[in-house]
Amino acid sequence: MPEALELWEQPEKRPLVMIAGWQQWADAGSLSSGLPQYLIQETGARKIGTIKPDGFYLFQIPGTHDLVRPVVKFDDGYPEALKTQSNDLYYTEMGERGVVFFMGEEPHLDVERYSELFLDAGQKLGVERIVSVAGVYGELPYNKERSVSCIYSLQSMKDEFERLAVNLSDYHGGASIGSYLCRRAGDRDMPYVGMYAFVPTYNFSNLQQVSNAIHIENDFMGWLGVMRRINFMLKTTFDLGDLERKSQRLVEVLDAKIDELESVTPGAGIREYFKELEDEFTEVLFDPLDDVWEDEIRRLFDDPEA
Repeated sequence: MPEALELWEQPEKRPLVMIAGWQQWADAGSLSSGLPQYLIQETGARKIGTIKPDGFYLFQIPGTHDLVRPVVKFDDGYPEALKTQSNDLYYTEMGERGVVFFMGEEPHLDVERYSELFLDAGQKLGVERIVSVAGVYGELPYNKERSVSCIYSLQSMKDEFERLAVNLSDYHGGASIGSYLCRRAGDRDMPYVGMYAFVPTYNFSNLQQVSNAIHIENDFMGWLGVMRRINFMLKTTFDLGDLERKSQRLVEVLDAKIDELESVTPGAGIREYFKELEDEFTEVLFDPLDDVWEDEIRRLFDDPEA
């Protein structure tokens, strides 16, 4: 049987780190599926490997029509394209360090073998640390910095998260692909970090004038919050100017949406609801410049010749 893991390029840059995401359960705001794709496009990363969809996916679930089926495209009777699940590795260079991106689809079956192949890829490439990104929904203000929760694979890593303005997860429940891999990475003594941004969602189904909830497809503020922490932790230099602009625009769009809801539901207390959310929310700001200044001041006092 052919190898399910194929790597056709071995990056030589060191240190080498990986940022991973999936089309998965924990993909609120497209944190897991959209952010890695965005980074690949922004950096011009090239594809260097793949994990084949080798027994990891269902073809169909009775009663769900085409929910999990591959997508085929015919042209005049000829099948010119067949899109199956993909799990691909990309690579780019950033100064003296290399970055691998992994974009995959959460497996339906045989997660243990899938995990082994994913971690094998990291080890064969020589990746020093894996960071996975994900999103979970929560009822929180849309115009405040997103809360970020973290998990980690090695107990020796715990202290470093004090500088990242994150909450260390106490979650107990069904495992996402990221949390599953976190445990399996620890079994191999591999450094692995999972970052989960909380993405705003609001359900106004109790209001007859509003047909559905407010849903943020791409939560650029969540993307930005996660990437600022990744830049700090991995010492990468991703340009975040575009995400800053997209985040500002997102707030403007949501402001307009709230004004629209207020106008069609007078007396429903829409603005009061959002004001109450803001009042009850504790915003945790991540400002890496504070650490830079702290380190510099400490260096000046410790080094008399500085």
